Amino acid sequence: MNERSAARPSEIRKAIGSLRGAYVAIGVFSAVINVLYLTSSFYMIQVYDRVLASRSVPTLVALSVLAFGLYALQGLLEAVRSRLLVRIGGRLDDMLGGRIYNAFLAMPLRAKKSEDGLQPVRDLDTARSFIAGMGPVAILDMPWMPFFLVFIFILHPALGWFAAAGGALLIGLTLLTEKLTHEPTRQASITSSRRLGLADMTRRNAEVVRVMGFSERMAKRWLVANAAHKDVQHDVTDLTAGLSAVSKMLRLVMQSGILGLGAWLAVRGDVSAGAIFASNIAMSRALAPIETAIGNWKSFIMFREARGRLEKLLEAIPAGEDMMPLPAPEKELAVESLFLGAPGAQKPFVQNVSFKLQAGQGLGVIGPSASGKSTLVRGIVGAWPSMRGGVRFDGAASDQWTSENLGVHIGYLPQDVELLEGTVAENISRFTENPAPAAIIKAAKIAQVHEMILSLPDGYDTLIGDAGIMLSGGQRQRIGLARALYGDPFLVVLDEPNSNLDGAGEEALTSALGMVRARGGIVIVVAHRPSALAALDMAAVMAEGQMVHFGPRDEVLAKALQPPAQAAKPVPPKPAPVPPGRPRGIEVMRSGGAA
Repeated sequence: MNERSAARPSEIRKAIGSLRGAYVAIGVFSAVINVLYLTSSFYMIQVYDRVLASRSVPTLVALSVLAFGLYALQGLLEAVRSRLLVRIGGRLDDMLGGRIYNAFLAMPLRAKKSEDGLQPVRDLDTARSFIAGMGPVAILDMPWMPFFLVFIFILHPALGWFAAAGGALLIGLTLLTEKLTHEPTRQASITSSRRLGLADMTRRNAEVVRVMGFSERMAKRWLVANAAHKDVQHDVTDLTAGLSAVSKMLRLVMQSGILGLGAWLAVRGDVSAGAIFASNIAMSRALAPIETAIGNWKSFIMFREARGRLEKLLEAIPAGEDMMPLPAPEKELAVESLFLGAPGAQKPFVQNVSFKLQAGQGLGVIGPSASGKSTLVRGIVGAWPSMRGGVRFDGAASDQWTSENLGVHIGYLPQDVELLEGTVAENISRFTENPAPAAIIKAAKIAQVHEMILSLPDGYDTLIGDAGIMLSGGQRQRIGLARALYGDPFLVVLDEPNSNLDGAGEEALTSALGMVRARGGIVIVVAHRPSALAALDMAAVMAEGQMVHFGPRDEVLAKALQPPAQAAKPVPPKPAPVPPGRPRGIEVMRSGGAA
């Protein structure tokens, strides 16, 4: 972490700090609620010391009506306080939800994939649930513990010291709870992420796992991960439950103890009979927040861990700053000394690639497998961040645009085409709100997939299912092409666009690429088959992460596809020179005389 990011306040803290007004309101509610908790203590004192002594029924009725009214007010305030906490949790979710979701999307593009990719979403749920639960209630009530102890001291110092000793015991138990449960709770979070990540990976590859017959082996691996999580979870639950039981036992002992001490003092005439029960109720209320905190300590630790992970995530993936909108690119794409590697990798796989393309040009990138072709185009479109160098559109570096603003001008078809759950029209329009139907149909017609879409059960409104499961591989690829062409983007990048296409599909692809170039767009196509380069005028060859050839298509293909030079035939040795005056035929005969 650099000094600048260290000095910048945490986004989580800023969001929580912006709710300071709501916390103040809840603090006021808590103050009134805790004062009202003394109602039962005063009621006991008045009943035992005034009503029983005077035998006055009207006094009893008046005290009872007043007490019931205060109880009703206390219950109303507690209900309002709980509702406010729920609203604060929802408000925090509203403030951070979009930011965390965007960071969650960028996370696999910036760093190695975690075992549980949904962990940030789960952490946000944990934070919201904690704020809306009993944990904050215990924190808000804990500062009022001295208030009740002072009230008990007023009744009698011995009762006060007894209650203070009980509070000290429970505070020590709270610190012990923190020490014993911190590491097991952290391990439970790690094992839970591992277990959920393995389950999600198996689900996404269910077809392969089932067909190739290793579902039982994967199930065994999941059971091992699940058993590890279960064991740690049992340890955490046992610790928390045991400590909670000890705290309840101590509270009961303290309540009985203060009753006995009060009775002894009453026998001596030091306190009244009402003070016996009043001190018991007040001490119970003084110790209740500590007991609640111990019972919810697991939630405290989970919230702390979730908050720490979210802070690290938002710190690693800063929010995009507001930038001045730039005009749409329309002239040139320049790649300058670009070094690229997989997210989280330390060593670049693509090294020092530079080239320029002008509007209307089309580049075909070829090369053997693992030569860096897909890595290169991922860097060009901004899917993977560059280690060094950069990409410029009309002279402006790509990081001078936000991803939303630049994405409008880029069409990208990855090697593994995945569509999102929704309708065909929503996928083609990139889930634009209220898109123009004409623009959707235009993109579909350029990709020559319009008729195929009309043949679907509901046409453009057909639901394609999760990851486009309702469509064939070729249909997904052609709809993905239409999505890449939607909105006439300046740069269209296609990675192996003809891998699932038949002859008609390849003709449609060639036609679409020609139309993009004709309107002044730039096309980059990664291909193994030269047929995908028919509509392009430039070509590049990648080998071992470097661009070894770049130039006009025919020239580059001639260099790249020429057969290797044949091995030279051995040249026979020249015969030894014949000395002057000796007939050549005689020498030949002598050299072969043994034949």
